[in-house]
Formats: sequence, structure tokens, C-alpha cells
Amino acid sequence: MGFDKQFNPEELKQYLQKKYGSGVQVEFFPKVEQEGTSEDEHSAFNIQKVLAFNYKPREIREYLDRYVIQQDDAKKVLSTAVCDHYHHIQGCSKERDCRDYKKQNIILMGPTGVGKTYLIQNLARLVGVPFVKADATKYSETGYVGGDVDDLIRELVHQAGGDIQLAEYGIVYLDEIDKLATPINVLGRDVSGHGVQRGLLKLMEETEVPLRSPTDVASQMQAFMEFQAKGKLEKKTINTRHILFIVSGAFTGLSEIIKRRIGAKQIGFMGEKTTLEREHFLFSEAQSCDFIEYGFEAEFIGRLPVVVHCNALEVADFFNILKYSEGSILKQYKRDFLSYGIEIFFTDDAMMAIAERAQQERTGARGLMTVCEKLFRDYKYVLPDHPVKEFVVNRETVENPEGKLQELMANPKRDHVQVVQFRLLRLQEEFAAKYGIQIQFTRDAAELLSAKAEEGHQDVLSYCNELFRDYEHGLNLLRKSSGRDSFVIDSSTVMDPAGTLERWIRENYR
Repeated sequence: MGFDKQFNPEELKQYLQKKYGSGVQVEFFPKVEQEGTSEDEHSAFNIQKVLAFNYKPREIREYLDRYVIQQDDAKKVLSTAVCDHYHHIQGCSKERDCRDYKKQNIILMGPTGVGKTYLIQNLARLVGVPFVKADATKYSETGYVGGDVDDLIRELVHQAGGDIQLAEYGIVYLDEIDKLATPINVLGRDVSGHGVQRGLLKLMEETEVPLRSPTDVASQMQAFMEFQAKGKLEKKTINTRHILFIVSGAFTGLSEIIKRRIGAKQIGFMGEKTTLEREHFLFSEAQSCDFIEYGFEAEFIGRLPVVVHCNALEVADFFNILKYSEGSILKQYKRDFLSYGIEIFFTDDAMMAIAERAQQERTGARGLMTVCEKLFRDYKYVLPDHPVKEFVVNRETVENPEGKLQELMANPKRDHVQVVQFRLLRLQEEFAAKYGIQIQFTRDAAELLSAKAEEGHQDVLSYCNELFRDYEHGLNLLRKSSGRDSFVIDSSTVMDPAGTLERWIRENYR
């Protein structure tokens, strides 16, 4: 195959995919910008977004609270470290002397499924920087088997859409870092422990990483064609000075090292505390010497000054994740069923039952996905072909999914009244937020409202807004004059809303 003198990225991509198979993914850096936007303009826009960072630690913590349940200490430490890091970057952009600044790279400890990765993902999303997550076990010292740690930095450029400058402000998250710990008495060549630590040490300090990997065939082909077209090679590198590194792991066995160091007497005051509380205390006492004894090099640990621990989750935490987290897995299942025109609702009992089963999985919050996938497997397969348009998941559904599915298929309208009650909850919440007044619909009211809405070919919320249009003003006056802020709406109220409101007002002025 002959090449044109002018470098053609698409031609090279097609050639490599034809030679090595269509599964080969080829990317070119820096990427070609969209017409009308130069690379410099695109880069400047993103960099300005980073340099406009003006969050306070408490604001970041509040943002993380929306997504991650528990882990209060971790959120506080991470929020402060991230603010320090990006405020430092702002200062450097104003030509302040930054040579003596020590970057606050982070060690994040905790068992699997407690939200470590999710915390960092949401931090990166808030700041607006590229984020790369990888497992430490896939890398080895350059020249041996496995990946090259420099690939982490190149992947940042990929995540930044080819914007090298933006990539230089990104976040690298390396999980399972505890697997790199190597006992001092290991003999022979180490291709997975100390060698990788030394490679990461170089990145965490400050170095220039070449954009093209010497071991990547596509990169070298691109370099060859560029040389053929231009007669020279433009050397592109990425500086790691401002890249924030966060490493994490379960660190199994580290608590025993800490316990030996501080001695039994110092942990005696914990008394009858639970195992989880004792473990949290021990991890909170972790020092550099403990990590060194665990198998890390002193220089490596010295570049990770911020140490924070995430707690194991309990049943109540799983319940709160399902009910309150903006990243709740239940939202995904709601979207999945809605794609078939089916609405799904969850009772608190159902969420507690799912939480209890998730804890038995012993995989942290990932257990919620495992439980839900088993629970809804047949529902997803069967219901799209049946007239069911809505259903409610309760504890009985979680404990007997097959039986409740058969009931639902036999009676597609089985949960209709309960679904109406869920929809009315939205009206109740809006009323409380707007007027500070609690209204509650009884089951008989929900049944009657549902029937009347269907007769008028309306959805129940639209029907309620029309039926109770005078209630906002009337109940607000009652609240101000009597202090009463809670009202129950039953079937008699639905039959005669104006008369009921008038009666409440008369009763107030007796």
C-alpha cells in the first residue's frame, strides 16, 4: 500500500483495521477540531473552565452528598484536598512561584463497593476535568509483561478529546494499589510491585510523558507517516505537574500492622464497639511507616500525603442509597422499564428488602445491582409483551418475584390504585414545599380520583390540580389563621371539595 505525501488519518485507520481486524480502535492525538474552532480556541475554553474553579470545601461536600451515602470523613478530606489542588493551579496560572508546592495526591482505603470510585468520578465531573480509572494490577515495569504506567497519562488526553492542556489538569485514579505492595524478602525480578511503584513515582513527581507510546504500533505508524509528509517529527509530550493522583485499595491486613504498632492498650478504650468501628479507628491511625511495612517504598508513600478511609456499608446505608442517592440503581431500572412504556414504583419495604439481600452479597453497593438483576430478570423479559403498563414493587415482590409476576400478568391493573397514590405523593410534596402544608390522600380518595380522572380522560395529577384549584389559597389562609398545617383528603372531600373547604373554615372560626 502506498501513502500519499499528505498525512491522511482516515486512510491509516482503514489500513490498520483491514490488516488487524475491525475490532482495532485507532485514535489520533491531537484530534482534529470541528470546523470553525481551532485547537487553541477549544483548549483555551476548557482551561478557562478549570481556572475559574471557585468552590469551597463545604460546597463540594454538599455535591458529593447528593450521590454518595455515608463516608463523611472521606468527603471532607477529599473536598479540602481538591480545593487546595485546583486553587494552587489557579495561582500558578497567575505566574506565582509554585516550585515549593507539594501536590496532595491521595490514598483512599476501604473495602469493595463502598463508593471510592464513585466519589472520584463525581469530583472530576464537578470540576470539569478528564478522569481516568484503571486497576494497578494491569501495569508492570516498562520492558516486562503488562501495560506501561505512562499509558494512564495518554488515556487522559483521550478522555480530554485530544486537548493536551486540559489533560494536564486531569485526575488519575488507580484502584487495587495494595496489590503492588511487595514484601521485602521477595527474591528475583519483580514485574508487578516495586517496578510499577517507581514508574508511578516518576509520574506523581513531575515528568514529561511522550504522547506516542514506543510500544504502540498505531502511534509509530502515525509518526512514520508524519515524518514522510513533513520530513521531521514534532515531539509532543504531556507534563504531569498538575495531574492529581488518587490511589485506592482494600489494604487487607494493614489493620493488623497498625494494631501491632499502637499496641493493645491504646485500642482498649474502644470497649464494646463493633468490628466495623474498631476497623475504622485503626485505619484512621494509619501512618507512612505502616504502608512501608505493608510493602510500599518510602518514596512512593511520601508522594501520597493525604490518607483517608471509607467505611464498610450496612443495611441502613444500602436503603439510603436506593431511596436518596441521585445515582440510585433504581432510577436505572425505572428508565429500563419506561423504555417499554411501563412505570415501576418502589415501596420503602421493598427497598429495605433489597438492602438486606445486598448486604448478604458481601460486595458493598455492587450487591444492589446483583440483587436487582436477579429480581427483575424475568420481568424485563416477559412484561414488554403483555398489557401491563404499571406495577409496584413491595417486600412480597422481592421475596417471591415469580409468584408476584404471575399475579401481575393475570391482573395487569392489580396495582393501579397504589400507583395513583404514588403519583399523588408528588402533589403532596409540591404542596408541602410551596406552602408548608401537609396534605394526605386516603386510599378511598385515591380510588375515587383515579376513577373520575379516567372518566374525563385525564391523568390524575391534572384532574387534582383542576379539582382543588381553590385549595392553595384556602388552606394557606387556614394555616396562617389557625396554625393548622395538616389536612386529610378522603372520598367525601373528592365528592365535594368546595363544601369541605368551607366546612374547615367555619370550624376554624367557631
